[in-house]
Amino acid sequence: MKKQTQVRLEESVLEAGKAAARSRSLDFNKYVERLIIEDTTGARAAGMAAAQRLIEEHGTFLDDLEQQLYAPYDQQPGAAA
Repeated sequence: MKKQTQVRLEESVLEAGKAAARSRSLDFNKYVERLIIEDTTGARAAGMAAAQRLIEEHGTFLDDLEQQLYAPYDQQPGAAA
């Protein structure tokens, strides 16, 4: 069962939250609910730790891959391909 509550936010914070919710295809209530769940269950911390391990273990590979993907766009106009 859901329970209704009220929160007071600065207008800029509210608009930023609504934009973040839209970018994730969530309504604002669901977005806030997910933030609270992630924060209180440790899910966000676990995800951040996993992302940090990925960067530490494969960061050089990812950097090289990104450089290869963008290399065609780094050429100056008129330069030979």
